[in-house]
Amino acid sequence: MFWISVVLLFALNGCYGYQPKFTEPIGNITVPVGREAMFTCYVHSLGGYRVGWVKADTKAIQAIHDHVITHNSRVSVSHTDDSTWNLHIKNVQEEDRGQYMCQINTDPMISQMGYLDVVIPPDIIYEDTSGDVMVPEGGTVKLTCRAKGYPKPHVLWRREDGREIVIKDASSTKTKVTTYQGEVLRLTKVSRSEMGAYLCIGSNGVPPSVSKRITVSVHFHPVISSPSQLVGAPKGTEVKLECNVEAFPKSINYWVRESGDMVITSDKYQTNSTIKSIFEDQMVLTIKSVEKYDLGSYRCIAKNSLGEVESNIRLYEIRGSDENEEDDIGDLSDLYSELYTETHHVYGGGGGGRSGGIGGNGVGDYRNRTKHRHHTDAHPPTPSPSASSRLVPPFYRTFEYL
Repeated sequence: MFWISVVLLFALNGCYGYQPKFTEPIGNITVPVGREAMFTCYVHSLGGYRVGWVKADTKAIQAIHDHVITHNSRVSVSHTDDSTWNLHIKNVQEEDRGQYMCQINTDPMISQMGYLDVVIPPDIIYEDTSGDVMVPEGGTVKLTCRAKGYPKPHVLWRREDGREIVIKDASSTKTKVTTYQGEVLRLTKVSRSEMGAYLCIGSNGVPPSVSKRITVSVHFHPVISSPSQLVGAPKGTEVKLECNVEAFPKSINYWVRESGDMVITSDKYQTNSTIKSIFEDQMVLTIKSVEKYDLGSYRCIAKNSLGEVESNIRLYEIRGSDENEEDDIGDLSDLYSELYTETHHVYGGGGGGRSGGIGGNGVGDYRNRTKHRHHTDAHPPTPSPSASSRLVPPFYRTFEYL
């Protein structure tokens, strides 16, 4: 009977003779949504006691020793020996965020806690974010970009082409910035140079950041210019006529002879259009082997839904170097007396009436056709020093009159 009592005493001391204790804190964990989280509880001298896991804020028991109690299939437990106990949460969701308690069923109970923080990468809230916008030149644009995530994302704006964003205050003072912070970007008195793609970028320190591309289109009627309105070339040579066009929506660009015939690419003529930017084009008409028939006026015309504009270029013959230079001067003076610049705007709009203005709601069949003659004197003056002919070496030469 004595020996039986001794055996029972040792057995009881083996189970409960030494109080277990935690050897290390659990620690806090930060995990992106969708990943796996694991808490580890380190225990010394567990003996016959049991380890349990509880979600502290809801008091929901997760597991006791080797057995999972919760109905959450994403939760499991493991241990390597009696000193290392793990709680696993797979495919972590936002609702898993909170305090988790590791406890041992001593009397009184001992426990320690760790916090699980579930972070969520940013995402654009498309229903609250602006789409592509169109605005007339001089108008106002309000761009909005909302993003969600945890922690709450901040929104940054920049232009896709790297150019500066122009911010104007109530007094029209301009501030140029490469980036702009805030969910709302307001562009006032918009100019054509502000046209293009704007990126709103949401970030909160949790990769990856997210962005949305918003295109701002600035509409305006065509504007056209030519580097030289008087171009000379000897017979048999090649000459190029140039016009620069600005328009949005993109304009239809073409060349017309003074007879009214449209110039079409052929063995004689070659028409090219080069895109310089989203709203700029360069028109080039190449005339091969210039003949007398090719001399005269050429009109470059640009037309879009908001209007039509044209510029006039006159092609004249440059005589050989063996001819009298005074004759050339006389001929050139005659050309200047005939040269004019013609601008022709057609503004489309609703209604059939006429209006004296350009802006406002659609204007009827309004036309403004103006011819500016350089000289109206009976005897044309000698061309000014700024007058020049646009020539291509080696056959062309530029006349300057002092």
